[in-house]
Amino acid sequence: MNPSCRFVILNKFDKIIVRNLTKVAPKKSKWQSVVGLEVHAQISTNSKLFSGSGCAFGSPLNSSVSLFDAAIPGTLPVLNKHCVELAVKTALALNCEINPVSMFDRKHYFYADLPAGYQITQQRAPLARKGQITYPVFTPGVTKKPYYKTVRLHQLQLEQDSGKSLHDDLAGRSLVDLNRAGVPLMELVFEPDIEDAEEAASLVKELALILKSLECCSCKMEEGALRVDANVSLHKPGTPLGTRTEIKNIGSIRNVAQAVNYEIERQRVLLDAGEEIQNETRSWDAASKRTVAMRDKEVQQDYRFMPEPNLPPLHLAMDTASASNEELVNVQAIVHAMPMLPEDKRKRLAEMYNLPQETLIILVNEEVLLDYFTQIMDSKLEVPPKTVANFLINDLLTFCNRENISVNECKISSNQFIDLFKLMQAQTINLHYARLLLNEMHSHPDKVPAQITKEKNWEQINDPEKIEELCRECVKNNPKVVEQFKKGKEKLLYALVGDVAKKTDQRANMAMVVEKLQQMLKS
Repeated sequence: MNPSCRFVILNKFDKIIVRNLTKVAPKKSKWQSVVGLEVHAQISTNSKLFSGSGCAFGSPLNSSVSLFDAAIPGTLPVLNKHCVELAVKTALALNCEINPVSMFDRKHYFYADLPAGYQITQQRAPLARKGQITYPVFTPGVTKKPYYKTVRLHQLQLEQDSGKSLHDDLAGRSLVDLNRAGVPLMELVFEPDIEDAEEAASLVKELALILKSLECCSCKMEEGALRVDANVSLHKPGTPLGTRTEIKNIGSIRNVAQAVNYEIERQRVLLDAGEEIQNETRSWDAASKRTVAMRDKEVQQDYRFMPEPNLPPLHLAMDTASASNEELVNVQAIVHAMPMLPEDKRKRLAEMYNLPQETLIILVNEEVLLDYFTQIMDSKLEVPPKTVANFLINDLLTFCNRENISVNECKISSNQFIDLFKLMQAQTINLHYARLLLNEMHSHPDKVPAQITKEKNWEQINDPEKIEELCRECVKNNPKVVEQFKKGKEKLLYALVGDVAKKTDQRANMAMVVEKLQQMLKS
């Protein structure tokens, strides 16, 4: 193909895909997409994997660096036992086969931010293999109906992180921060069982929920605590897998969906044009919403893996016979201490409250919403669970989006929500003013909803005599609408109801208004 023609195709493609990134999958075509994920999760510990240095995010540059982290000759690694325990806990949650004996290896590459010239990892005999995760795929407004997907986990291994290179373009120099060097990681390598972008993003979302439930990882992607690499390829059904590209260090769950979706479309356009896919590493540019070539992978890099000579094999206590050895990590003790996982929470909520699957997924995905819902229901209010859940999911999330805050930043307390639902239950306020109360409760967390309602004069008008007076005035002021209603245009009733709502600033009890107007118009 003429190179200039290829340039035109790619430019046209970029405009198309940037406009359509929110779609679940590319247009139906003869190509089938295959996606595999590799996830690096920073283990939540106070010290690094092989040294006593701290690993808190945001520490001053090069302030958390031991002699071992800086690869000073004569220093030796000492394995952090708590890292092993949390990795075992993760492996159990992902239904892995845990290896009683695992080994550490050296992976050699020469970067400035890796002083030793090698990374200590577990390539050949990892901590665990052959796991799987079954998770719901559902994104409101994107996925029509939720469904469950099962993806296999090839292996889970422990490894140390590298440092961070800082590039100063103006000064024309590069600096190195070694705070991150040696920070403990779990690498989770998933099989290429994923078919599209939403399945990939949903997998990362579920994995993050699991890791946070286990307290193994903060999963704060903005801090680099969870980093995702995606391998994407296209092939025709019934043929071998195509040439894959790797997208490195995707920084958010939303970007996982966008990056995978973009790369699927990019490869589809190239293949339809008769082009070949290059085996290369690409990065995701969140600003331009496109993947960008970093380096090709035609020449296989030789990492010269070798056994780590300074660390003995890692033995685990798998049964009661070996559990007495306090130096070993006791797998059975970890099994008995496993917390409730996200899917268990969904099943429990379904049994207790009979909520729709879409609602269950959203509640469990948002920990704050689940806490609100649980505390409100525990208060023994006689409010249907679905009503509470819908208000939190629809109205509270809408309020947070409008205020440009996350639900975690919402200052409304559970007690305020309980009082809010009491007011609604007693018909002191209606849904319209319940929504207005969200802003007031967020701005004044020290005030109870009843106090705000009284100060703002937001109480619902429930007095039958007042309702009748309002309806008579409405009928008197709209003779033409009344006449048309009596001629058979009964839908005009709601024009009269709207008139009453407008005159009372939507404070009138609309159910009573409808009933009273129907009586008047049919008499």
